[in-house]
Amino acid sequence: MTLKTAIVALVTFTASTALATQTTKKIAYEIDKAKFESVLIYEEGGSPKPGLVLVPNWLGVNEANLKQAKEVAARGYTVLVADVFGVQDRPKNQDEAGKISGALKSDRALLRKRVTKAWEMLATQKGIPLDTKKIGATGFCFGGTAALELARTGANLAAVVTFHAGLSSPAPADAKNIKGKVLAMHGADDPFVPPQEVQAFEDEMRAAKVDWQLVSFGNSVHSFTD
Repeated sequence: MTLKTAIVALVTFTASTALATQTTKKIAYEIDKAKFESVLIYEEGGSPKPGLVLVPNWLGVNEANLKQAKEVAARGYTVLVADVFGVQDRPKNQDEAGKISGALKSDRALLRKRVTKAWEMLATQKGIPLDTKKIGATGFCFGGTAALELARTGANLAAVVTFHAGLSSPAPADAKNIKGKVLAMHGADDPFVPPQEVQAFEDEMRAAKVDWQLVSFGNSVHSFTD
């Protein structure tokens, strides 16, 4: 490639990126008569894009994770920021977040029901640039736990990526339902996810013959992406 060609390519890419229009759309629905509001973010136009169910950390849907989701969408994804708490349960502080997320983590059936509904809302959206054969799930901390639970339901996911997630499962045999690849990004010194939990997760993945990887970051604790 000549210098002139490279410059033309760069200018063309920059111009097309600048012209891309990002859409943010609230998706309202109900589960057991409770109201939920996930947020859909995508770039207008172009070919169908891979979809991503992004489950926030224990603070739930807020401006910080919406900003993060917009950055992900700008890289070529159609993103649904999943509301698994409900409109009436938006944590105002860490104490509230701990109570709400802790209750859901203790009730995996309810957590699965809510995250599955979010996935369905993304997969069935019409008129958006979405490749329904390439939908994945990701999450941070509590959100990563939720993404893993979605995979364990047998949802048609191409991949799941978690960041400093709780890795425990009350039903390890359900890992046999996982259809896509699993990547867990883990802090080696995370006090909330002890070595025994990590080992149990590895055993779970092996027993179910999942295509999985766990990356353990040395000298890293919980919430290392923050």
